[in-house]
This record gives sequence, structure tokens and C-alpha cells, in this order.
Amino acid sequence: MSEAATAAMGLTLAVPRGALFGQTLDLLDALGIDTSEVRASPRRLLFSGSGLGGGVERIVTVRPSDVPTYVEWGAADLGVTGKDVLLESRDREVYELLDLHYGECRMVVAARAGDDALEESLRRLGLARVATKYPHIAARHFTETGRQADIVEVKGSVELAPLTGLVDAIVDLTATGRTLVENSLEVREEIVASTARLIANPVAHKLKAAAMDEIVGRIREVRR
Repeated sequence: MSEAATAAMGLTLAVPRGALFGQTLDLLDALGIDTSEVRASPRRLLFSGSGLGGGVERIVTVRPSDVPTYVEWGAADLGVTGKDVLLESRDREVYELLDLHYGECRMVVAARAGDDALEESLRRLGLARVATKYPHIAARHFTETGRQADIVEVKGSVELAPLTGLVDAIVDLTATGRTLVENSLEVREEIVASTARLIANPVAHKLKAAAMDEIVGRIREVRR
């Protein structure tokens, strides 16, 4: 397909399921993109047609952690995901276009409240055991702060790991901190703040520059 033909095509947008889903659809509505069908079909994953409007031809709904994959490989031109996902998957070749200023949360180091297991392990052994769903972020944080950590990757409720003695601490994402408190954990360090970000496929960013620039411009207008 020629560059001109590609440029004339509408955009494909990857929308994250989960915590960012509702606010992302609200943003799309504000941009003149019709999300009524997406909202009405919670089990459907692919939506297409000129009726979407706003220069968008297709919407795919995926897990937030999968958004950079779909965008990098060109299955989506644009996508919305959290900064935490981008930091965890730094090797993905995508362009970060905008901070969308919603979905605010923090990546933190947390440990059992009133317990010095983390500090004691670092002092006695020179090594802490840390559970997380974000092994790359956790490993970088401890390395950059001059400490050694044995990273234990978990898929389920990471809060359980220190309560059972599996680890000294966890690295996890929190919005309010309520889940930590309910599990007798407390924040010891903040690693990074995270919000939703708009990302683009590098090739599409070149070939569909006008359409993407228009979307970015409209987002800036509605976010004022």
C-alpha cells in the first residue's frame, strides 16, 4: 500500500480495559469519537466502521500491559496505557505523545507496618527479597539506589507475599493506599508517579501525521 493510501486511512486506537477504561472512553467521547457501542458490548474486543467518527476507523480493547505490544507491531496506530506499563516495557519501540493527566497512581515500595524486615535484611545480608508484578521497575529502583534485591515475580495479590514471610517488601502500584493499609502494609518509598499516556506507532506517526496531530490537538483543547 502506498504512503498516500495509508495516510488516507483512519486511525486504529488501542483502548485499555480495567482501571483506565471508563476515563479513556470519556476522553474519546469528548473528542467526538462515538464509544456507545464499546460501552454497550463489554465482551467484544474489536469495533470498526466510519460511524466511530473523529478520524478513528477502528478501536481494539486490550489489557493495559498489551497496549504497547499492539502499538509497536502496528496493530494499532495509537494507544492509551499507564506510565507504569511503559516503564516496565522500556524495550517497546513506541512514541509517548501526551500525558493524559488521569489514572493517577504511585509505584511504591511497601512492607509490613511496624516491621523492619526490609531494613534488617539489607543491613545483615546486604540483600532484600522483594515481590512484584513489575520486575524491571523494581530491579532498576534498587540498583539505582545502591541496594541489592532478589526480585520475586508474582501474578496474583502481591500484598500476600510479605504477610506470609515470602519476602521482605513489595513493589506495587497504588492509587489510594487503602489495599496496603487493609493488609497491614505501609509505604516505605515512592518510586514514580504514573498517569495515563497516549502512545503512537513510530511508522504510523510518520505516515498518518496529520490525523495524529489533529487528535493530539483536540486532546490538548479538551484537557484545558
